[in-house]
Amino acid sequence: MVESKGWEWEKADQSPWTKPTDHVYYLAHKWSESGFKKILDLGSGLGRHSIFFAQQGFDVSAIDISEYGINYLKEWSKKENLDIEAKVGDMVALPYKDNYFDCVFAYHSISHADTEGIYKIISETERILKKGGEIYTSMCSKESWDFSKSGFPKIDKNTVLNKEEGPENNVPHFYADLEDILSIFHNFDIEKIHHIDYCYINHEKKDCKYYYINGHKK
Repeated sequence: MVESKGWEWEKADQSPWTKPTDHVYYLAHKWSESGFKKILDLGSGLGRHSIFFAQQGFDVSAIDISEYGINYLKEWSKKENLDIEAKVGDMVALPYKDNYFDCVFAYHSISHADTEGIYKIISETERILKKGGEIYTSMCSKESWDFSKSGFPKIDKNTVLNKEEGPENNVPHFYADLEDILSIFHNFDIEKIHHIDYCYINHEKKDCKYYYINGHKK
C-alpha cells in the first residue's frame, strides 16, 4: 500500500477551497430531515464543509492528514465560535469508535489512495458508521483524461501518481468505474450514483469526470 500524502496547502490558491460545494446544501437538509446529528468530514482540507455543517447545527468532527489544513480549520472555527473536533490523522486508520457517526462526508478525499488503500478506507468508514448511517463521497472516474492520457506513472492498474506542480504533486489518485464502485461499497445499500463530466471549469475546457456516491451502511 502506498504511503498516504496530503495536499500541500501552502502551494494552493486557497480561496476556492474555503467555500462549500453545492452538494452540502442538499445534504444538510436531507440529513436534518432524517434526524442525523453526528457527522465526520473525512479528508476535511481547510474545513469549508466542517464549518458549513456546524453552522447548520450538526455535531461535526473533522480529520485530515494535513496538519496545515487542520490548524487552519481550528483557527477558522474559533473565529466562527463553532465547536468542531478537528484531528490530524490518516483515512486508513481512523481514531474513532465503532458505530459512532450518523454520516460520513468525504468530498474529493478518499480517492487519494491506491487500490489497497481504498478498500481500507471504506472498511474503516463502515466500521465507524452506525447501522443505517449514510456516506456521501466522490471518486475519480476512469473516463477522465488524467487516468488514460496524462502519462502520469501508475502505481497499480487503478492508481495514478499526480506529477503536476502544485499542492497535489506526488499525491496518489485512485480511479474507478461503476463495477469498481459496486465492489468497493458492497456492504452499503447504494441510494444514488451520479457520474458527472466537468466539461468546463472556470471558462476552460476540461475532461474531468467524477462519481458521486450516496449510500447507507447495511
